[in-house]
Amino acid sequence: MGIFFGTDGVRGVVNNDLTEQLAQMVGNALARKKKKALIIVGRDTRISGCYMTAALMTGALKGGANVIDVGIVPTAAISYLVKHKKADFGVMISASHNPKQYNGIKIFDASGRKLSEKEEAALERFFACPQICQSTKVGKSKHSPSLAMQYIKFLLAAGKNLQGLKIVLDCANGAAYKIAPRVFKELGAEIVKLSCNSSGKKINEGCGSTNVEELRKRVLAESADAGFAYDGDADRLIAVDEKGQVLDGDQIIYILAKEFASNGELNSNTVVGTSHTNTGLLVALNRRKINLIRTDIGDKYVIEALEKMNLSLGAPIEVAEKTYICAGTTLCENTQPQDFVIGRVKPTVKENRASQYLKER
Repeated sequence: MGIFFGTDGVRGVVNNDLTEQLAQMVGNALARKKKKALIIVGRDTRISGCYMTAALMTGALKGGANVIDVGIVPTAAISYLVKHKKADFGVMISASHNPKQYNGIKIFDASGRKLSEKEEAALERFFACPQICQSTKVGKSKHSPSLAMQYIKFLLAAGKNLQGLKIVLDCANGAAYKIAPRVFKELGAEIVKLSCNSSGKKINEGCGSTNVEELRKRVLAESADAGFAYDGDADRLIAVDEKGQVLDGDQIIYILAKEFASNGELNSNTVVGTSHTNTGLLVALNRRKINLIRTDIGDKYVIEALEKMNLSLGAPIEVAEKTYICAGTTLCENTQPQDFVIGRVKPTVKENRASQYLKER
């Protein structure tokens, strides 16, 4: 970790740890790193999101970069769009599962992957000496919320028919508030919405992946097949089965590992976890003759292990277009979090209820 960058970008209380000046420095550093860089920026629903986005854009434009603001989208949308729009960098303004007074800056490279620690350290070295272009050489910006539609079409093309399923979605009053319900609905599921407000005043507040009690109650009250709770930027997910039982990330990984293995898709019969992965998952996987290897905490390290060993399942990940799954973020070659868990496992829910996937552990 650097002076400003932590395990997942820059994060802190707005106007305390995370200031307008710091956001400008990050934007300007990206402009210095690549001449005439194209940067795609998105955010979650936090009230401070516009403020932080404007600050980052100001720094980038001052340094000669061009910026496309796509508005409120999940983090994974930035990972997807930066690659498919051939941008140089993607930036997500979000503090993930943290309270509304926090915000953060997550940076993706041209391939849709988060910057390495080495790359983050290189950016920090630019902070002390900002680049200020002449008035005729500053960058240009545009607001393009319609780009979110490209991401939605990507999800729909990857999804499967969900007709006959009733799903409760808790979007934490965050970035998934519009996209997740739309994708599920267009794939055919009957949707019950919880905490899908976009004001930002109650993001992650008594809802979402950090508080699933209301989701549990609603799944039972609606006799739903399952429920899914996201965090503020939709890079975490907690599931609830038809009995109201909470399925955490390790349990979701176990379900998916079983599914992959039964279909012959679990490369080397191995799953990648981190040092925080529950030992219970290790025991359960080993009973099914599935291996678990561990990395340091952080999606960067899991990605590295997956690619180095050509494996197909791991946690946690936030990178588009790979068959990588995590406790809350499911990103694979042709899908994203919300539809992959459903599309992969739920079409068989009528024959095998969600709770039955955890049997024989």
